[in-house]
Amino acid sequence: MLFCILTLFPEALEPYIGTSILGIAQAKGAAEIRLVDIRDFTRNRHRTVDDRPFGGGPGMVLKPEPIFDCVEWLERRFGTFHKILLTPDGTPFRQGKARSLVEKDRLLLCCGRYEGFDERIRQELEWDDISIGDFVLSGGELPALCVTEAVCRLMPGVLGDERSAEVESFEADGLDHPHYTRPRVWRGREVPDVLIGGDHKKIDAWRANRRTERTLERRPDLTQTPETRTETRQKD
Repeated sequence: MLFCILTLFPEALEPYIGTSILGIAQAKGAAEIRLVDIRDFTRNRHRTVDDRPFGGGPGMVLKPEPIFDCVEWLERRFGTFHKILLTPDGTPFRQGKARSLVEKDRLLLCCGRYEGFDERIRQELEWDDISIGDFVLSGGELPALCVTEAVCRLMPGVLGDERSAEVESFEADGLDHPHYTRPRVWRGREVPDVLIGGDHKKIDAWRANRRTERTLERRPDLTQTPETRTETRQKD
């Protein structure tokens, strides 16, 4: 899969995309991640990417021309992308979304900055607006990395054990169970006996119960229906 991340700060992303899971995904040929500098598609010697908002107000707004020219150049070169706009008012990003994106051939992730995008960028192109949470960052670079890694780790062969992507938080609308490793006793705290007994049916049952308990305790919203979640979100 080809990932193209449109950003004003490619140098900030370079170290991470070559590390850990993203580095492994590229080394195994499962993913190709390209960082594209939006300033390379500006139209003046100052490489201007933003301007003051019409109507007044604080901050600067990203201009449409560089982003349009960038997207059009990429699609002429590689073909049509599934285009993602990282924005606080997008649809909340969930594990199910990551699983749907892994089916795409090409993903283009556009990172905002400053006060946001000129609205005509949204109107002219077909975007999949995504938010990673109800908070505001200075730009879309960190959300772009979150989406990219969430997708890459689901690709066959990227993780050392395929089960790692199947048995974990959010895969069954709940949180993961507690995990333990050596030493068996640490500061007086012992590993539960059931995990050492070798009875895998009992271990599976224990883990299922702990998943349910942890989800109800920490994230009861995950047990709600999508409709109820939306109502709760609107009330908040």
